[in-house]
Amino acid sequence: MAAAEQSRTAAEIATQPGCWRRAAKAVESGSAGALPRPGERVAVTGCGTSWFMAQSYAALREAAGQGETDAFAASEFPAGRAYDRVVAITRSGTTSEVLGLLAHLRGRVPTTALTADPATPVTETADHTAVLDWADEESVVQTRFATTALALLRAGLERHGAPPAGVKPVGQAAVDAELAVVQPLPPAALEAEQWTFLGRGWTYGLALEAALKMREAAGAWTEAYPAMEYRHGPIAIARPGRAVWLLGSLPEGLSGDIARVGGALLADSDCPATGDRALDPMADLIRAQRLAVALAEASGADPDRPRNLTRSVVLG
Repeated sequence: MAAAEQSRTAAEIATQPGCWRRAAKAVESGSAGALPRPGERVAVTGCGTSWFMAQSYAALREAAGQGETDAFAASEFPAGRAYDRVVAITRSGTTSEVLGLLAHLRGRVPTTALTADPATPVTETADHTAVLDWADEESVVQTRFATTALALLRAGLERHGAPPAGVKPVGQAAVDAELAVVQPLPPAALEAEQWTFLGRGWTYGLALEAALKMREAAGAWTEAYPAMEYRHGPIAIARPGRAVWLLGSLPEGLSGDIARVGGALLADSDCPATGDRALDPMADLIRAQRLAVALAEASGADPDRPRNLTRSVVLG
């Protein structure tokens, strides 16, 4: 019997290590565009996946001591608040909420857009544009563009100083990503009926994104919370057959609490308790992306054609 043809989504997921390295080289060569400088008061915005990447970057930038940084969904941006720069992440460059916000900000505050397509309206609406066309995707579900945009922003931070304590340089994250694209997925994750993703600091945005990928590609019941909030209510749904996937450091005592109620804890990124090589949390997100594809295929769904979704939301 012939092997099943690989989905576009799965093929794009596997290219992320090379994409991250290319993003780091773009920053090193100075071709990445006008990224935030230390000391600037910055807001980062986007919709859906891009918003979650904005949250991760905002937390990383503040942890690195490079300036106050906020993250907002484009539809919820406080347009009256003062910033030195606004960064918008938009794969398609056509998302209505992002374009409307950038048009409103034009002439008031410098704006930088990260996009995958140089021929879209955002290149004319933003003051500066970084085009990551080599990380663009055919898939509706975002994977490599989102993480490559975050890799670019991480590399921008590294250009001005060392990463925050406990955070790996992008080059090392790419090495971890090479493992993440081939490692067997945890049986407890493949067999679960429900998944909760947790993160702390910059990895909370990654947890939100992991849960979104599961909903988009597999139609799965997933949730995401800050790791320390898990015991404040969400643990009520934990039981055998349900998995808790931690991206980042494990809060003291949480593993015992999850074991007590019969849940399965998956904590393989930046977690000394595993005893194995700790994956960069952004690389661990790749494993969650792969899980979403695997579950979609196992249920007979097509990860390349997710229900009710389009590549870009353009409002009439």
